[in-house]
Amino acid sequence: MKKLINDPRNVVREMLEGQVDLNVGQALLDDENVIVRAGLPEPADRPVAVLSGGGSGHEPAHAGYVGDGMLTAAIAGDVFTSPSVDAVLSAIRAAAGPRGAVLIVKNYTGDRLNFGLAAELATTEGIPTRVVIVADDVALRNTVAPQFRRGIAGTVLVHKIAGAAAAAGATLDEVTAEAQAAAAALATMGVALGACTVPSVGKPTFSLGENEMELGLGIHGEPGVRRGPLLPADAIVDAIIEVLLTEKSPEPGTHWALLVNGLGATPPMELAVVARHALSTLRAQGLIIDRVWSGNFMTALDMPGCSLTLLPVDAKRLEYLDAVTDAPAWPGRGQAAPRKAVAAAQATPTAATPAPGPLATALRALALGVAEALEHNEAHLADLDSRAGDGDLGASMVRGAAAIRALPEGDWATPESALIALSGALRRAIAGSSGPFYAVALLRAARELIAPVPDAAAWSRAFSKAVTSIGELGGAKVGDRTMLDALQPAADTFAAGVEQGEGLASAWGKAVAAAEAGAESTINMRPRLGRAAYLGDRALGAPDAGASAVLVWMRALQS
Repeated sequence: MKKLINDPRNVVREMLEGQVDLNVGQALLDDENVIVRAGLPEPADRPVAVLSGGGSGHEPAHAGYVGDGMLTAAIAGDVFTSPSVDAVLSAIRAAAGPRGAVLIVKNYTGDRLNFGLAAELATTEGIPTRVVIVADDVALRNTVAPQFRRGIAGTVLVHKIAGAAAAAGATLDEVTAEAQAAAAALATMGVALGACTVPSVGKPTFSLGENEMELGLGIHGEPGVRRGPLLPADAIVDAIIEVLLTEKSPEPGTHWALLVNGLGATPPMELAVVARHALSTLRAQGLIIDRVWSGNFMTALDMPGCSLTLLPVDAKRLEYLDAVTDAPAWPGRGQAAPRKAVAAAQATPTAATPAPGPLATALRALALGVAEALEHNEAHLADLDSRAGDGDLGASMVRGAAAIRALPEGDWATPESALIALSGALRRAIAGSSGPFYAVALLRAARELIAPVPDAAAWSRAFSKAVTSIGELGGAKVGDRTMLDALQPAADTFAAGVEQGEGLASAWGKAVAAAEAGAESTINMRPRLGRAAYLGDRALGAPDAGASAVLVWMRALQS
């Protein structure tokens, strides 16, 4: 287990200290793990207080939602462990006044007991306190009665609604009613792609195969309702939404809010993929999605996965969801709008495709040979690239090969038209730096190959200028451990052979040999440019991937 912590026994307190250090609107009780809103008025002047909490490990819940217009205080227990009665009672005393307090509690036995008893004690002390239970996990619809379902990510929407109602001056009964209505209307379901690791345990909470997932999980590292084969994102979303819609039976034309919640280890990229399909699927059912949020709202430490929450909304509930809050973890209004597409500007029309020249068939055959060689060497190039980069070069070259194969026959009419077409195709197909390098090289070379059948000198100039353009674009030179370490000696050797009157085949053969030697020299060459430069001496011991890719297509042209 690798975690950025000191002692697992102190991780919750140190987390809360960091939380208040980063947020001027929050303060930390000196004797309990409780964060309260800073600068509260005197108890007699305080509006209804809204508090929540539970075990830690769900960050940014619950401390991230402490702020004007949301929670007045949050109580943090140990990781996945309910806070004590005394901690909850201290929070109520610090946050509330005679107008009372509402405790928003997720439906777990420990939370219900400790928050419930604290509410009784606070009420006895003269602070009328109500408890609202959130049990939004509809994955358990066929397992337990509704009142025994778990409380999960939808709880955050209850925080927002109750907090906004309290900030608007609602009474204790009114805030409680708004919170209870929202909690009763929620429906949430999650999926996990892996387990989480509790700091004090030091190992994953359950074992999940590489091609398995858990549907219907909670937020405490427990397994889900059922295990199944890993599905694509859209299929996972479909499975979750089917349950949500079965639970809520919404009528077309009704209005809803959608919360796409990450469980701690799911990047924004994947959550956006999920949100996109969830929105389109719900809209296809005739539902109107007025608000949507995507991000980490209630997590399970470092668990990969997500949950989806649906909440029906009307004008009043939207007003509460839209109300301003300075709670640091609340992302804002989350207004949803239909997907917008803007037509791309069209390129200036090019000249008409020339009639096929005498080299058209040969040019296409050579290019297809290059495509085949790139595909054959995908794994080799990926392995070399992974030693000093992100390992995507092999896949990029295969995409380039597919782009070559897709070019229409008319593009091969002349050397000039072929290289211009190849430049555009590779520019669009190849990711990273290789795409622009090859695109500019092919464009520069095309300018030297205007004749239907260029002579040897023209081919030599084209190759040399192509190589020069790569150095100009990227700023590299021979010795920097890049593709130029293979290309530059190859271009120089080819030019020398042509100048001495050698045939193209002979000169190219020597150029390939020079490229091989250049690529070999990169094995012990310290990188000075590109991503590999960050590795320093750790990149030594294998040839540069870009230089090796040059060898692939140069050898293919030779054959």
